Amino acid sequence: MANLILFDEPTIRKALLPFTFTRPVAGIRIGIQTLAEKWGDSLSQTPSFLTESYLQTKFPQMAGNDNWYVNGAICPIPALHDAISALEMGAGLIMPDGFVLAVRTDNPLEASPAIDDDYDFHTFAEPLTIVRNSWDIFVHNGDQIRADFARLTAGRQSEPITDPFTRCYAPEHIFVEPGATIHGSILNAEGGPIYIGRNATISEGSVVIGPFSLGEGSTVNWGGKMRSNTTIGPFCKVGGEVGNSIFFGYSNKAHDGFLGNSVIGEWCNLGANVNNSNLKNDYSNVKLYSYPTRQLEDTGRIFCGLMMGDFTKAGISTMFNTGTVVGVSVNVFGSGFQTKFVSSFSWGGASDGFTTYRLEKAIHVAREAFKRRDMDFNEVEERILREIFNQERSFTSFNPMNDL
Repeated sequence: MANLILFDEPTIRKALLPFTFTRPVAGIRIGIQTLAEKWGDSLSQTPSFLTESYLQTKFPQMAGNDNWYVNGAICPIPALHDAISALEMGAGLIMPDGFVLAVRTDNPLEASPAIDDDYDFHTFAEPLTIVRNSWDIFVHNGDQIRADFARLTAGRQSEPITDPFTRCYAPEHIFVEPGATIHGSILNAEGGPIYIGRNATISEGSVVIGPFSLGEGSTVNWGGKMRSNTTIGPFCKVGGEVGNSIFFGYSNKAHDGFLGNSVIGEWCNLGANVNNSNLKNDYSNVKLYSYPTRQLEDTGRIFCGLMMGDFTKAGISTMFNTGTVVGVSVNVFGSGFQTKFVSSFSWGGASDGFTTYRLEKAIHVAREAFKRRDMDFNEVEERILREIFNQERSFTSFNPMNDL
């Protein structure tokens, strides 16, 4: 069997910043699993990655003399698995518009394959879900929960829900992994499946509406209101009201406050009463900061909330405007709505302005966050943050109030 290597398409990788500052494109969570986990399950092997050089130590490429290079932004489907498995050496798959899906080669690649490379390309015409923009993560999340749920639970038996004070609607669409705890809650899977991961907890008074996924070791706090199309990744603590949003993992929103149509990276913390807007008062399309163009771009959507990179913290009662992008390792706080874009390693808020978050302090906080989860923040993690700090010096937080 060929080695499975998931590559970052450069244009997509830039469009998915700040999330791809700290991970390959395939490290993004959409549905129950990350894209890499989906591909690993689909092709029955552990993938490696062709990504940015500063990420390659943490996410290495394991190539040999027979390799499938697959675009890491694609959500797998059976027809695509079959087409990739059938590729001859030196052949590839493209969409009708020339977008490269996969190639098979006996040579390790140093850059992602392109349409003008010397491969025997075949056209794959079936519709695919591709994560091209940050808002695609929440737009397609419900459908991906359904797809992952069907694959992960096929032929398996759910653990029983024995708590007499928990009410389940459409219990046949609820799957509970071993070790999970559910007390005094309402689980409604009539509109889509509910997946409860291993050793996860749904606390008393919570309401959960499917499609919904709760990752391994994660907790929905007391009285949590989890609306549909929401994914809570592994080892998170989440409370308040959350709708059509994704937490990648190891992040907390433990208290009341609303989060909607948003994507939160890893190692983030939203303080008590943090809220975001996800709909403009005039119902016009939301504009979101674009890293490639360095300006606000029309998402074509009327619902769009907060995009927050890894290691970022928001103080109590912080308010985020419709379509806000916050980078990696930001400490944001203060009164009033925050700026529409806050660059990585910023410290402060809209009311008093921002300054640069001291790098050594940021690394110390990241190390302490890992320690709280009994994990090691090693030299590899530190080098990644230092590289992002250097890259982000060219960006400046701004507040184009005339273009909200």
